[in-house]
Amino acid sequence: MKASYLIVLFAIPLFFACNNPNNDKMDFELKYPETKKGEIQDEYFGTVVSDPFRWLEDDNSAETGEWVKSQNELTFAYLQTIPYRDAMKQRLTKIWDFPKVSAPTKRAGRYFFYQNDGLQNQSVLFYKNSLDGKEIELLDPNTLADDGTVSLSAVSVSDDGKLLGYAISRAGSDWQEIFVRDIETGKDLEDHIEWVKFSGISWYKNGFFYSRYPEPQKGQELSGVNTNAKVYYHEIGTTQDKDVLVYEDQVNPEIGFGAGVTDSEKYLIISASVSTSGNALYYKDLTKQNSQVKKLIKEFDHDFSVIDEIDDVLYVITNYDAPKYKVVTINLKNPAIRNWKDFIDEQDGVLQNVSFLGGKFIATYMIDAHTVIKIFDKNGEYLYDLDNKSIGTISGFGGDRDDSFTFYTFTSFTEPSTIYKYDIENNRSEVYYTTKLGVRTEDYVTKQIFYRSADGTKIPMFIVHKEGIALDGNNPTLLYGYGGFNISLTPYFSISRLLWLEQGGVVAIANIRGGGEYGEDWHKAGTLMNKQNVFDDFIAAAEYLIDQKYTSSKRLAIQGGSNGGLLVGAVTNQRPDLFAVALPAVGVMDMLRYHEFTIGRYWATDYGTSEDSKEMFEYLYAYSPLHNIKPDVEYPAVLVTTADHDDRVVPAHSFKYIATLQNAYKGLNPVLIRIETQAGHGGGKPTDKMIDEIVDQYAFAFYNMDFTPVY
Repeated sequence: MKASYLIVLFAIPLFFACNNPNNDKMDFELKYPETKKGEIQDEYFGTVVSDPFRWLEDDNSAETGEWVKSQNELTFAYLQTIPYRDAMKQRLTKIWDFPKVSAPTKRAGRYFFYQNDGLQNQSVLFYKNSLDGKEIELLDPNTLADDGTVSLSAVSVSDDGKLLGYAISRAGSDWQEIFVRDIETGKDLEDHIEWVKFSGISWYKNGFFYSRYPEPQKGQELSGVNTNAKVYYHEIGTTQDKDVLVYEDQVNPEIGFGAGVTDSEKYLIISASVSTSGNALYYKDLTKQNSQVKKLIKEFDHDFSVIDEIDDVLYVITNYDAPKYKVVTINLKNPAIRNWKDFIDEQDGVLQNVSFLGGKFIATYMIDAHTVIKIFDKNGEYLYDLDNKSIGTISGFGGDRDDSFTFYTFTSFTEPSTIYKYDIENNRSEVYYTTKLGVRTEDYVTKQIFYRSADGTKIPMFIVHKEGIALDGNNPTLLYGYGGFNISLTPYFSISRLLWLEQGGVVAIANIRGGGEYGEDWHKAGTLMNKQNVFDDFIAAAEYLIDQKYTSSKRLAIQGGSNGGLLVGAVTNQRPDLFAVALPAVGVMDMLRYHEFTIGRYWATDYGTSEDSKEMFEYLYAYSPLHNIKPDVEYPAVLVTTADHDDRVVPAHSFKYIATLQNAYKGLNPVLIRIETQAGHGGGKPTDKMIDEIVDQYAFAFYNMDFTPVY
């Protein structure tokens, strides 16, 4: 398939250091802002649930704005009392300042890549006319906003290599605007498309396909429900109102669509979704004028992703009858399921991605949460593994179908990104680019252990630390988890984690159920009425770290974002005694109303909704972070982070959660919220905002586990 998201710079989360020798707690009066209570109540299957802080869901009200201001004033005043916070920021800024380069992707004879000189807020898109040619700047998003809050969210090069379609996001919102740039001149054309969300840019002839939602009502841009998605074709040089409607479903307005053209340009493939799991698949014959969109797969029970089309045969990755995924071929001239053929059988590892390049199928597998690359011939016969045997995460393998070589990136917890050039015919890799850091990585080790959860299930966990640390229970430890939506946590390098390790600390990443580490069965074991497995797995990880003397409950911090924020909120309620610090970020905290905002309904296949049944409501109500905060419980120190432009998990989740916690909690530990402005769910956040937020999170963590970092 033509790449509608051409190249993405591998994200490297980074963190901090400091040099203050004293960690004496300063006197600070934690006087939380008064948050008024409303009288709103909802009834679910006979159970009445109060929602006193629902007024905070109105992100446009002056009252909510004042509340945000007062909460931030308290939080930043508290953070300023941490004596080493400024030194930490200086250290982080210094070590962040190293060049970052993405693997090049070939398109129409040119090589496109991102580059960041170190501290630029956004990475810059470059290209070369030959691999050894001059670097030519194509698009610098730092010029689009003085504060660096406009980011590139998608780029795609036309088939003839003359035009760049690119989408931008403002202030971290999921909303995108699409523009077109002449690659030779570097000038934008007049084309401008608005109200795009979760869409690629797929070129066809003198234009491209994309998907969008209707323009939202004034004031509902960041919280209103998104429905009635449509697929359009835009012809270059025309205005958006002239775009041709290609497909919509008026009967089922909740379906979302993504569209892409096959390399042969014979077919438009439309992926239809009603959730984050499973999709239907439609197609349109582009060789026939006014052809209708046909439904190839009508149900949403399984995942289908088209790799390519050759001679009217689709090569498709699917978990249909294969929980760890396989590749099937579907002949569009005879597409009934009974005629599908297995092309690459289900393997021991989980199949994540396949590229067809140089006459070979390059398949990315995950085995025990790390990458193995297997090469197959054009008939689907296994040839060999990639010659790179390192243990970590490998990504890349983009380019044109006839390319004889491609590029990929390798990273691990203790190794920064290395870009390799790969000779497809001879299975030979050579280093193309090595990241040069100003800090050592050789002194740290990674081990993978397996521990038992509450029900006896064996769970993998990566543990990273300085070689030779004492297992005496005193090491500051960061435990990270996610546990949902089939997302897997595989090794990647992070300066922030390295500097945590530099202090003799420990970083642990638990591959809990709900993720995709062992395929769809592992995912489903952490969804719906199995969701408690996710929390049990994470609690068991913390208990393992304490039992094995890596740390103690006084030195253990837990962290997670989005669904991981839900995880942190839930386990903090269930086992507040186990952790010193909780750092839930942009979390889903209101499990009874999450589906009422933007695209929250898509998460129902993982969560279920409070409206599904009495049993589902009671299950959600029993773990919802917002609804299970109890008075007279000693909670750990909590720093919630969210952002005013988060239209994925709207900030009302975090607002209502912290208001409830501050109202109920009577102890001495701080329970605070940090609300970033001009930022969203996390994507596209500028460097300076990332540095500030990271420093605040980890200064808070060290301070509240009574640990002083020294550099």
